[in-house]
Amino acid sequence: MKLKDKVILITGSSRGIGREMALRFAKDGATLIITGKSETEGKLPGTIYSVAEEVEAAGGKALAIPMDLRQDATVEAMVKKVGDSFGKIDILVNNAGAIALTPLEVTPMKRADLMLYLNVRAVLECSHLCIPHLKAAGGGHILNLSPPISLDPKWYKSHVVYTISKFGMTMATIGLSQELAEYKIGVNSLWPRTLVATAATKMLLGESGMPVCRTPAIMADAAYEIVTSDPTQLTGRALLDEPFLKERGYSDFNKYRMDPNEEPGLDLFVEA
Repeated sequence: MKLKDKVILITGSSRGIGREMALRFAKDGATLIITGKSETEGKLPGTIYSVAEEVEAAGGKALAIPMDLRQDATVEAMVKKVGDSFGKIDILVNNAGAIALTPLEVTPMKRADLMLYLNVRAVLECSHLCIPHLKAAGGGHILNLSPPISLDPKWYKSHVVYTISKFGMTMATIGLSQELAEYKIGVNSLWPRTLVATAATKMLLGESGMPVCRTPAIMADAAYEIVTSDPTQLTGRALLDEPFLKERGYSDFNKYRMDPNEEPGLDLFVEA
């Protein structure tokens, strides 16, 4: 029960990887702050309130707070409410993001702004606001969902804005890991080695692409291993889920397959 009574804030946690992480952490008795815009059911299943109920059923405590990362006032109010309620934040997971795998010529600036805002600025803002609370906790973790940085042009030529935004998150990881080291706050990035079955993946690949995906549970298990680590020993790294879990002694990866007969496909930004 390494996370018992830890206060964990996850952005974009009404579905997908964020939800899966919340449920994994809840098994230890953690307190989860479930955030997002989904207050009612929309095109996609799940709301911040339904996930909060799942967290409590899994053994954790939950506080659902509606928030729009594009509206500073709602982010500031959310972090203040968490601080006032619990007096600390032990872990921040910057999970929310936006994606469009399009060349610049056909990427509307409104969509470019959204990716740069959610994938970079929101990470900086949430980290900025949470740092005092992480210090109050005596240290902790910031986890960004972003890939190892590469300068290979192949990752830029077809979707330069998205690539800049995700690599920007990892640059934040590198910088913050140094800035916060003296406060025992570990800052790392995590990215899936293979495709993960999420709404975003289904949007890009369609239903036919789901069999070559893994379940979000692999990312949740990897995140758990990161945030239960000594933050003075694990910081400043851009980790891939499968290799990191192997470092931690995991050997059964078949359990994460959506289809046991299909080999999972590599995710974006991952070399063969």
